[in-house]
Amino acid sequence: MNLAERLKHIRIVRSFVYGIVGVMTYPGIALINKIKIEGTEHLRNLPKKNVLLVSNHQTYFADVIAFIHILCSVKWRKKNKLGIPYYLINPFTNLYFVAAEETMNGSFISRFFKLAGALTVKRTWRAEGKEVRRGLDPSDTRKIDNALNKSWVITFPQGTTKPFAPGRKGTGYIIKNNQPVVIPVVINGFWRAFGKKGLTFKKKGSLLSIRFKEPMMIDYDLTAEEILEQVMDAIEQSKRFMMKGKHHLMTALDK
Repeated sequence: MNLAERLKHIRIVRSFVYGIVGVMTYPGIALINKIKIEGTEHLRNLPKKNVLLVSNHQTYFADVIAFIHILCSVKWRKKNKLGIPYYLINPFTNLYFVAAEETMNGSFISRFFKLAGALTVKRTWRAEGKEVRRGLDPSDTRKIDNALNKSWVITFPQGTTKPFAPGRKGTGYIIKNNQPVVIPVVINGFWRAFGKKGLTFKKKGSLLSIRFKEPMMIDYDLTAEEILEQVMDAIEQSKRFMMKGKHHLMTALDK
């Protein structure tokens, strides 16, 4: 384990990173744009470990950063709002997030943010600009299993910012094997507000919406594929949600 890997497991280091990143990103999330938060009541009274937040994905970093802001505010007993970010004084650090290794090693800023608790995996569809399909890497799942044993984890089952992309089977296996409390999250507006590869503004004044749903009721005797289907339905990225709104069409036109 290299130095960076050791550092991200030290909570005082994550607190420092949260503070720096939080102060820098708060204006873009809550002032330059508008944020609508729903369902934070479902985050209260959850266990301190083995909690998995599963969400759709729209940008490389803004989604996760917004989650961090919200979870920190919930720790300070705020409900469905951020308000003044004094919550960064004592942030919620009992958290890791799954991210593509290539993305997190792409720049100095992303490598710094990696210290916030990134669990880097090699399950992306692209590597060095080329399309690839990798099998499930056991070392990747072990990282997530170990994190769930002591903390909360945020994951994006689709592993891509493309709307309505199929989910990755690894998420189903992780849920089946660890039997965590699974909180589905539905986000929107990030693709409109921010550039996909960073935190550059694309359209100021956008509405960022984040909705936390109640914990899923999962039959762990189901196959990993069947569990994944339930997850994709819960985060509203399954086929039956595809034609319910115009988001996927607007996203395609926006690129």
